[in-house]
Amino acid sequence: MFESFVANSGKKVKKIELTSKEKGNLTELQCLLSFYELGHKVSIPYGENCRYDFILDVNGKLLKIQCKTSRTEDDGKSFLFSCKSTRKNNSSKAHTVAYTKEEIDYFATYYQGKCYLIPVEECGSEKRLRLSPPANGQIKKVSFAKDYELKQVLQQFA
Repeated sequence: MFESFVANSGKKVKKIELTSKEKGNLTELQCLLSFYELGHKVSIPYGENCRYDFILDVNGKLLKIQCKTSRTEDDGKSFLFSCKSTRKNNSSKAHTVAYTKEEIDYFATYYQGKCYLIPVEECGSEKRLRLSPPANGQIKKVSFAKDYELKQVLQQFA
């Protein structure tokens, strides 16, 4: 979904590949817009050293939100996102750290035109949301995307 976009400048069409950072920024903007369109206020921390991307104000309740870019691996029957952060230190060694409920309240992701809000407690190293039931018919311990749509999740704070 975010692999590339086309920039048209005159007669030439150039394909531009988005970096990992750009994909993350785009996901964050899409999520912010989704909250804003529903009339919610968001506050963005100054700098890059917070474990959350923004604070969501839902009727006076402040929630720490971390945005994650989703991908599909099964022809769009489900989508998933990583529930960890990876940073490189000065020696270029990758350091991966899981998020905790002390650091964030929810993950937000944006997939196929919809924003989803998932409690951090329901996530492991990654989270998969299904758009359709599994072929084997299993529904126990399966997370369906419709249950995490932004509007539906925010209703609990009304």
